Amino acid sequence: MASLVRVVLRESMLKSRFLRNVTVRTVIIAAHKNFTSTEKHKNYSITPQIHSALNTSKRLYSGGLPLTLELIRERVVLVLKLYDKIDPQKLTLESHFMNDLGLDSLDHVEVIMAMEDEFGFEIPDSDAEKLLRPADIVRYVADKEDIYD
Repeated sequence: MASLVRVVLRESMLKSRFLRNVTVRTVIIAAHKNFTSTEKHKNYSITPQIHSALNTSKRLYSGGLPLTLELIRERVVLVLKLYDKIDPQKLTLESHFMNDLGLDSLDHVEVIMAMEDEFGFEIPDSDAEKLLRPADIVRYVADKEDIYD
């Protein structure tokens, strides 16, 4: 059930991204045709506007600090503390999502998707089912990023 919900949520997010990109491109093409069709705007460059419009939905990353186990722990705990269905007072690295924090399978899927967004890679359903504690997520991300003590 959780994997079905996860697939449906992913598909709806992909469709909304696609529609946003199509809309932005349509507006840019229409604006470009409008500016190039009139004589007084012939020397006007629309390139900066196109560049800024395309970058609005792009995530930009800096060189930043290299990932460490401590940084991964902090980021995982921060994402979980910001999740509205988790009581920050009960949250520890060893808290079980279902037994200790009272989350259901849909909440678990949302937590995994938040972790995917935070760390920038997809977690397969077969692996997501095994991530039942924040410590499991920290260990999984560290293994994915080849970070060890």
